[in-house]
Amino acid sequence: MELTELCFAGVARQAHAVRSGEVTARELVAEHLGRIERVDPRLNAFRLVFAEKALAEAEAADARRAAGEDLPLLGVPIAVKEDIALQGLPTTKGTNAARTPEPADSAIVARLREAGAVIIGRTRMPELGLWPYTESGWAGPTRNPWSLTHSPGGSSGGSAAAVAAGLAAAAIGTDGAGSIRIPSAVTGLFGLKPQRGRISLAPEREMWGGLVVAGPITRTVMDWALVADQIRGAVPGDAHVAHPPRTSFTEAARTDPGRLRIGVSLRPWGPGIPLADEVRDVVQDTAALLTDLGHDVVRLDPPMRDVTASTQFAARYLHNAYLARTGMELPDLVESRTRAVGELGRRLPRAAVRWAAKDDATLTAYANRIFTSIDVLLTPALTRAPIRVGEWDGRNVVTALLAAAHYTTFLPLWNIVGNPAAAVPAGRTSTGLPLAVQLVGRQHDECTLLSVSAQLERARPWADRTPSGLGHAK
Repeated sequence: MELTELCFAGVARQAHAVRSGEVTARELVAEHLGRIERVDPRLNAFRLVFAEKALAEAEAADARRAAGEDLPLLGVPIAVKEDIALQGLPTTKGTNAARTPEPADSAIVARLREAGAVIIGRTRMPELGLWPYTESGWAGPTRNPWSLTHSPGGSSGGSAAAVAAGLAAAAIGTDGAGSIRIPSAVTGLFGLKPQRGRISLAPEREMWGGLVVAGPITRTVMDWALVADQIRGAVPGDAHVAHPPRTSFTEAARTDPGRLRIGVSLRPWGPGIPLADEVRDVVQDTAALLTDLGHDVVRLDPPMRDVTASTQFAARYLHNAYLARTGMELPDLVESRTRAVGELGRRLPRAAVRWAAKDDATLTAYANRIFTSIDVLLTPALTRAPIRVGEWDGRNVVTALLAAAHYTTFLPLWNIVGNPAAAVPAGRTSTGLPLAVQLVGRQHDECTLLSVSAQLERARPWADRTPSGLGHAK
């Protein structure tokens, strides 16, 4: 396999290539850095590229291999989103309002390094992660490798664009309302939001009152499992700790799921939200494929307390946006739309803030009652095709927030209640843009989602398709 092809081969294949001596880690990382130099000026996926340091880390990986070390991610180039702490750098979160360098790597980055990965760069996000697209007035838009006029989603848009364009084998994203699933869905990648507490957010105890989790964005299900197995686990001081998985994630990705009962829901969890025909079609096609694979697939449109769940999420989102903005070192440097969202949060009545922040055990139990009759829930990932760059620029902040809520209606509930949920590639629009479905699992049960997703991937492969010319499908 040529080096250019290897850039699109994913984590497992790249790790094997280094381990077997097919390629050195330095050659692999240098090829990715060359691609970043050529391609990223058009994509804008990276805020920082650690070229010199990444090459030094790759050379160290080659020395470790020569000494007989065998690490799971040895020499594999991985990017991290800019809300994840890196020693010596401020955690910028898509803004220019952070200046103080971090004293140490986050638990995620430390574990990646321990597994032998090379941190190749820091990927872009919208300011404070507030939007399902990655654009800012000072940094410009990040673009989708499948179509430069479209967004790669958000808030982990830079991470997804980097992986889809072959600029990193995998990337770490965060998800507080779909921010791993949205960009994975619109760039043709696999993105699983893990169970709350599965992957430590240290040095943070929690983010956004428990809404945010971190996890990989990858080309394949096995790639996700390989990376997640290296970074999972709590550390002392974490606000949330997930139950141990029943097996390793890599074992789950290799294991047939057996016959499952899968519920299909096409009802948006908010009033008056339309569902595009092509989105409905890929969900129905996936349901038919799951039936062909031997699963018991049933239609299930549970009443998800639309008003309660959406209102609680909106209040938590706005309040946390206010806290995030005021918590920045230089809050006056944030963009006007960020200030506008924060101002909406500041104006929330205190009673609404207390209600939104209260224990969500009742809603969690209510949402999870569906898993007494099914093993997995299948829904659309998004309600329509990927949005265009700048599509919502002319809207005021309230109408833009409503448009975002309609676009992502199937996603935020699982951040509130904590369940694992995955975006799984499922087809293409008539113009060749990626579409995806969402699979939701029982609490603490990423393993079933990995087994089913891997089964779908075997039956309907997606990773062999790559953007050609950064805009035209190959």
